[in-house]
Amino acid sequence: MSPKPYIFLFLAIFHLNPFLAMGSDDPVVISRLQGEIVFDGVPDEPAWNESGNYPMVTHSPIFGKEPQERTDVRILFDEEYVYVGASMYTKDVSTIRSTSKKRDDLKPDIDWFGITFDSYNDNENGLAFWTTPTGLRTDMAIFNDAASERLMPINLSWNTHWDVKCTRSQEGWFSEMRIPVSSLKFQEKDGKVIMGLILLRYLPYHNEIYVYPGIPNEYGPWSAFKVSLAQDVVFPGLKSKKPLYITPYVAAGINQLNELNSSETGYEYSRDKSFNAGVDLKFGITSNLTMDLTVNTDFAQVEADDEQVNLTRFDLYFEEKRQFFLERASVFDFRTGGTSTMFYSRRIGLDEDGNIVPIIGGVRLIGRTGGLDLGFMNMQTMATDSLPSENFGVLRMKSRVLNEYSYVGGIYTSRIGLDGSFNQAYGVDALFRLTGDEYLGIVWGQSFETGLSNKPLSMLNGRYRLGWERRKSLGLHYELFISGTGLEYNPGIGFQSREDYHIAGGYLNYLWQPGESSPIQRHGPRSVLRYFINASRGVKESEKYDLNYLVEFKNSWQFSLGAGYRAENVFETFELSDDAFVPPGYYTFSQFLGFVTTPQTRPVWLNIEGMGGGYYDGSIINLQFMPNWSISSSLTITGAYIYSQVDLPERSQQYISHIARLKALVMFTTKLSISAFAQYNSDTQKIGSNVRFRYNPREGNDLWLVYNEDTNTDLKREIPYRPTLAGRTIMLKYTYTFRL
Repeated sequence: MSPKPYIFLFLAIFHLNPFLAMGSDDPVVISRLQGEIVFDGVPDEPAWNESGNYPMVTHSPIFGKEPQERTDVRILFDEEYVYVGASMYTKDVSTIRSTSKKRDDLKPDIDWFGITFDSYNDNENGLAFWTTPTGLRTDMAIFNDAASERLMPINLSWNTHWDVKCTRSQEGWFSEMRIPVSSLKFQEKDGKVIMGLILLRYLPYHNEIYVYPGIPNEYGPWSAFKVSLAQDVVFPGLKSKKPLYITPYVAAGINQLNELNSSETGYEYSRDKSFNAGVDLKFGITSNLTMDLTVNTDFAQVEADDEQVNLTRFDLYFEEKRQFFLERASVFDFRTGGTSTMFYSRRIGLDEDGNIVPIIGGVRLIGRTGGLDLGFMNMQTMATDSLPSENFGVLRMKSRVLNEYSYVGGIYTSRIGLDGSFNQAYGVDALFRLTGDEYLGIVWGQSFETGLSNKPLSMLNGRYRLGWERRKSLGLHYELFISGTGLEYNPGIGFQSREDYHIAGGYLNYLWQPGESSPIQRHGPRSVLRYFINASRGVKESEKYDLNYLVEFKNSWQFSLGAGYRAENVFETFELSDDAFVPPGYYTFSQFLGFVTTPQTRPVWLNIEGMGGGYYDGSIINLQFMPNWSISSSLTITGAYIYSQVDLPERSQQYISHIARLKALVMFTTKLSISAFAQYNSDTQKIGSNVRFRYNPREGNDLWLVYNEDTNTDLKREIPYRPTLAGRTIMLKYTYTFRL
């Protein structure tokens, strides 16, 4: 049953003033719940009449255009919850698409409705709650004012406690959200709580996004999440809640392993049983500060990393997948350029080869005090064969200055081993919005480590970055920067792909958005420049120039084609494999690169990327195929195939790599699912497989059954011959959350 038409006629008259205020600079007052709401996914109770409506406009593909479909949203609150009732009317209900029931599955081929709160009203961070016609829950944390075309400025791994129910009828689909006040961290001032508000509706059939308030689409692919342009709303008399969550877990499993013996003459088989138990606690110290305590932290249910091929001289970056470290990860973010960062959580609980290092326990404190954003973490790991027991600490702080878009901040990290080793680092950073979309960024940091000179304020163990950026995605936008590190700079719990260098670089783009009659959404040239100097040697190390042309269509087709120039000064031989290497020398070469993506709004879509041309003193071809097939709301299949071939004719060498991945997800309901994952890497000659059964009746309660297996493929690759089974793990884990 959908809301009655006469109700909306009444609301249009009774709430005339709120309608006029919305979309303006005047805050909109959110009404208190003055009746009863039946939480059934149909917002038709009279209590919803107390809320004004929030008129949406088309965000994309043509900003400001009248929406093709009508959307009605109501928001109320009481002492315990914020309630959101949404009616997504649809003229032809057969066009409604919903191809998933998976938690946090933000897919572009699904109808979506979502609400974003800038709960601190700081114009930088937001908390978003989204749902679909199947009632799946997606919550995410938005950071950096959603300002990035290269790094995704949202954290889908942020999870909190909330509920949603959805229904469908011949008029469209409908939703009711119930978000606990305790899940929204905010500050009260003069008896009022002011937050930023953004509402979104996405319709893949029309390839349209509707938004409230009217946020233009000129700020990049994440424009609709730009919390600095949110509508201010007031919650009169809203009081914060400070619940205590206690989440114990138990886990039991069987581990089988074939390892090379100490004399390297054969493989030894072992079979061990394991049992673990631990507990996590989460509680609010104040209305704005949340503390997490963890004892005997376990990540056994985490999916394995995607295999990658490294065709460079430098380290690869792998994303964090462990829930504890992903939650509110943006609080600790301290980027020093690209993927380089002073805090890389994978340094905790994992060794350099990705093997698990048991975590004894730790504490985390996140929130805001006064005008200061604060993040603190301290973790203790056990000793392993390769590492001593270590203590890891990080303290991150930021404070707004000059205007609501600028800040200064700092970070301190420590890694101290019980064997006497230590690594400590500090950094200061600042971002200033000088005018319009022009930003100035400054970073300085140093590290101090056992056995090194550890000079204060020295570039030898220092890191710097100075950059000027225009944050837009239409017209002229750019970034110009200089950056570098000293030979002894080594952030012990950070990441940097290369060391001991100075770099000057940036990007320069100019994109046009044609008129409504054009099939093109935006198009234009994009360029990238990088010039590296080896700091110790004082000579050029690398040079990179890329120029490509991007075209994005309104039907979601995308393609780009370009060329690049490379210069590489290789100081030491680096190996691609046992049979292929690049010797020291100075090399120049050119490459062609491009990609094409079919419409992701469709159940079946494909991304193809390619690169080819010169490679040092040889040639290279690299092709990537990534298909996706949403068969139904209960079954999704994704895959990837990466082919790399390097020919080095001067040494009669060739390197060929194959990586293949296949993932399947069966979703019986939004609470019950099975996922399967298999991948093959020709470099390691192994097939890794993972099957995970998950039952999640409510947030914080999980039953996991996990099966992992690594299988050797080329058994006679080396002496002694390898067994078929490299390793196998079967694990059962149960967690239950008590709220006090």
